[in-house]
Formats: sequence, C-alpha cells, structure tokens
Amino acid sequence: MNEYLAHLLDRNYSPATVRAYGYDLLAFCRWLSEQDLALERVGTDTLLDFLHACRQASVPGRPGPNVVSLDGQRLDRYAATTINRRLAAVSGLFTFVGLRDPAARNPVPKGREGRWQAAGERTGLLAHTTRRRKPRSALRLREPRRLPVALSPAQAATLVGSLRTWRDRAIAGLMLWCGLRSMEVLGLDVRDVDIGGRWITVTGKGAKQRRVPLDSDVASVIDVYLLAERPATEADRLFLVAKGPRRGQPLTAAGLRTIFRYHRGLTGVAGGHPHALRHTFGTVLAEAGVDLSVMQALLGQSPSSSLCK
Repeated sequence: MNEYLAHLLDRNYSPATVRAYGYDLLAFCRWLSEQDLALERVGTDTLLDFLHACRQASVPGRPGPNVVSLDGQRLDRYAATTINRRLAAVSGLFTFVGLRDPAARNPVPKGREGRWQAAGERTGLLAHTTRRRKPRSALRLREPRRLPVALSPAQAATLVGSLRTWRDRAIAGLMLWCGLRSMEVLGLDVRDVDIGGRWITVTGKGAKQRRVPLDSDVASVIDVYLLAERPATEADRLFLVAKGPRRGQPLTAAGLRTIFRYHRGLTGVAGGHPHALRHTFGTVLAEAGVDLSVMQALLGQSPSSSLCK
C-alpha cells in the first residue's frame, strides 16, 4: 500500500489526495483485520460487506443517532462522497496490484461508461477536445447533487470589509474577483503575479497551469502588500505568515481556515468560507451571461467536471 501511495505521488496526485487515500486504505485494512481476512482473499462480496460497514459506522465526535438533518439523514454517518472515495482508493490499489501481477483480479466491478455532456459533442467540430468520463464502479453510492452556495453582494462586502491586513484582503480578492481556489492562492509565488500586465500564472489541480486576468483593484492591494506588509524573507511564496514564531514562512491551509473562521464569527456571515468566494465569482459570471467554456477556462475546470469545484 505504501508503494501504491508513492505511485500516486509519481503520477502527480496532490499530497492532500494521497493523504486521504492513505487514511481510506488504513480504514479498509483495519476492517479486514477485524474480519480476519487477507488482502488476497478480497472479492466483490467482501467489498459489499465493507461498504455496508461504512454506511453503518458512526463518525467519532459527531452528534448522536437522535440528531438528523432536515431531509431525515442521520448526522453521525459517513457521507456518500466519503464512502465512494474509500471505494476509489481500494479500486486503485487493486489496479496497481494488477500492473505488477497481470494474473491478479480486480474485485471492484466496473460500471457503464459516463454519458456525453451534450448530444452534439460526439460529432461536433470540437468533439476531439471532449473527453469521456471514466467508467465508474457499480458499487458506488448515489451522491446528492447540490448547487454551489454563493454569497450575496452584501455578505461578500461585509466579509471582505472585516479583513484588516493587506495580505488577507489580497487573498480574498483573488478568490472573489479572480476565481482562484484557496490552494491555488497559497501556492502562488511572487513571480507568478504580473501586476503591470494584469495577469496571474496559476497552478491548479494536476499541476495544470493557466493564465487568469488580474483585477485592477486586487492588483493594487497586492502591490501595497508587497511594498508595506510582506516580511523580508528569501521565501518565494507570495503570502507569508506576518507574526509569531513562523513569521516569514508560507501561509498554510490551516492558517487560512483560521483567518476565515475568525471573520465568520466577527461578521456573522455563516457561509463565509474561502471556497464560497470562488462560488460567488462563478455565480456572477453565470448571471452576466459569460459563455460556459470561458468560465471553465477562468476557473481551471475540465469540460467534464462540475462548475466551481
């Protein structure tokens, strides 16, 4: 399993994905140990039992079985997305075993191939740019399809107005007016921002790079941050820790969550999460009638993926 996780890193999977798969495989191994089963004996029936155990398991730290959501679902159970991710981790493990041993059988059954996005994409002029969705296992659970939650103009103004440092304003501006993901913002280097040319070079999922127009107001905020607030350091990252023992080191995802958690409590904007600012950017583009392909290019989305993910 460690070799499989190392293989994912070699294939340029993000460290967060590899970490999540590692915990998923750890849960699978613990369940196999409780059932006194070896990995070589795992079959489709075994996977069905494992998925059933995941659906019945309680999440530590969640409210008890008497607390349910408005749709009647218990809040102490694992979400369908979590269980499907565990299935994907196990399926990928057996696929990796098959690469090393062609005689090994993958116990995860394959499902039907995904449908085309639209009727004309198969024979249209741009059909060669459209990728089929990968076949998904028949064991996958049905996941609820929820619309992205965006902030209203008043909520966005209240949240951004509560930010006091130029660094925090620049981070919020890049997500709200440029549509960047939080990890894309934290991964920016100083050389990635062309303030004079109003462009940003963004490295997204799968190390895919794209150029995003830089809003003039956000460019001004970044310029002031670089001149007046950014600590003197040899680090290449754009956004750094400003105070404390880690001063001058790159800002982490945990630090960014702490900032927004504090300002959510300060302003009372309950939905003021970092990713909500990106959703707000996509919603504004959609309401303005921007073409879907342009929106996908700005947001760094492939044609087959959901918007604002």
